Amino acid sequence: GNQIGAAFWRTISGEHGLDGSGVYNGTSDLQLERMNVYFNERLVINTFL
Repeated sequence: GNQIGAAFWRTISGEHGLDGSGVYNGTSDLQLERMNVYFNERLVINTFL
């Protein structure tokens, strides 16, 4: 289950031009089209104590 889920997100991320940290590195408007079907942009603050 988890391995299939991880493989799915790797595939979808790659198809949309996202790297492992979720940053868009592509140059195609087509890749950005309907990206919000699977992804939502959010601010994430990393805090180290």
